[in-house]
Amino acid sequence: MKIRSIQQIKNLKGKNVLLRVDCNVPLDGRGRIVDDYRIQSILPTIRHLIIKGANVILINHLGRPDGKIVPALSNKIVARHLSRLLEKKVTVFEDITSQENIKKARGLGYRQIAMLENIRFRPAEEKNNLAFAAKLAQYGDLYINDAFAVSHRSHASVAAITRYLPAYAGLLLEKEIENLSRVFESKARPKLAIIGGFKLETKVPVISNLLKNMDYVLTGGAVANGILKAMGYEIGLSRIDGHKPELAKKIQSDKLIVPFDVVVAKNMKAQAKTEVKAVGQVGPKDIILDIGPKTVKFYSFFIKEAQLVIWNGPLGYFEVDRYKEASREIARAAVSYPVNSIIGGGETVQLATELGLVKRFDFVSTGGGAMLEFLEGKILPGIKPLLLKK
Repeated sequence: MKIRSIQQIKNLKGKNVLLRVDCNVPLDGRGRIVDDYRIQSILPTIRHLIIKGANVILINHLGRPDGKIVPALSNKIVARHLSRLLEKKVTVFEDITSQENIKKARGLGYRQIAMLENIRFRPAEEKNNLAFAAKLAQYGDLYINDAFAVSHRSHASVAAITRYLPAYAGLLLEKEIENLSRVFESKARPKLAIIGGFKLETKVPVISNLLKNMDYVLTGGAVANGILKAMGYEIGLSRIDGHKPELAKKIQSDKLIVPFDVVVAKNMKAQAKTEVKAVGQVGPKDIILDIGPKTVKFYSFFIKEAQLVIWNGPLGYFEVDRYKEASREIARAAVSYPVNSIIGGGETVQLATELGLVKRFDFVSTGGGAMLEFLEGKILPGIKPLLLKK
């Protein structure tokens, strides 16, 4: 996949660059940033632009304000943190459609950084409104997308804005495309995918595409529950997210690996009495909460033999700590062998962070839904305008 890159721009001196980022970071109850990984990820692009003499105007969203002004989700939180990391003032423009603020932005000095207030405070953003995108475009001379995590969204600051400004990929977006493309393009064998978590309905097309390109796809979580049910196994009261069994029947393959033992309980509480059962022994009142120890060993063997592993989604009921155990073991295996390891998805990355392993993975994608749609083989709305014409 060939795209127009920030590195191809010859002269940035004195230019106003509109930079779409995804600093949608988790906040605690007091509005403090819990994990700044996404903010750290966009620093190389910002520094590149500043070194080249550009002014940087950041576009970002925080949380889900649903088109309303929510003070607790103000980009001022992100701007303050960025300011500390860059040791440089980051101005926030609150009324982002005001001509006065556009004029101020156009009059920024030299190598300055500003940020527009939370773009999702405006309902026009998620409607991909052209007039709104045209207004945003007045802030800049060119546009750079460095927000892979929202590039699957047809939103004004991701898609429509590219109609009004020359558009390029930032350094992070380039890294995302390069590393995720390896899943399909790498000649290394064997290649392995691990797909867990929930929402099998959205993951069936992903698994289907991965089965064409990978040697094996290992499954866990509610995804595996749905597949086991489609195979005729009893899964009791286990979570399957309203899944229709016929969906999983579409992805039956010798390369699709399901658990053969599981951890079950009669309820999902942390104190519940658990036992390990073979998948053929799960009863009608059992709830599958994690993959079992024999499956963990089996999956670890696949990882040891693999040349490339990509993982999205936990293998157990992630909301309760004791049911993260299999995911922890798989994470340790993925960084213990000389394998090219890629992870993505909020809970998977959170787990790696908790274990202190996140830096030992070869690549950590900032995308969840965007990563899955990319792996499904889709050309994302935020990437399509950046493609070089053949």
